[in-house]
Amino acid sequence: MCKHILNAQVSIRATCCKKWFDCPQCHAENANHPLRKTEEMAFLCKKCKKAFRKDMKDYEDEDEYCPHCDNHYVVEAKTPVAALGVEGDDARMDSRLFKDERVKTQAPSAFAQSDLDAKLE
Repeated sequence: MCKHILNAQVSIRATCCKKWFDCPQCHAENANHPLRKTEEMAFLCKKCKKAFRKDMKDYEDEDEYCPHCDNHYVVEAKTPVAALGVEGDDARMDSRLFKDERVKTQAPSAFAQSDLDAKLE
């Protein structure tokens, strides 16, 4: 699972070390050598788990899909964004975030306990 690109659809095989990575930053973190560039790339689709090759010299619009399952793997990358904030909605509008510590009184019942005991005998 890539921590740099949250919606990675394929893994890419690095030609320099023959290992699979989700993005170039993952390769830079895990390998002690630079990523070697190549004309032909090997991909592994995360949807159907099948590998395929693409020639980057004649890459066209229809090459943005997995040839096995038609998964669109060239999508806009979603990267994690650091945010500071309070989880939950406004407490004035939705008070389910707070525990109700009031003591609940038992609602009056249509059947009194003495009546039920008499009927069970």
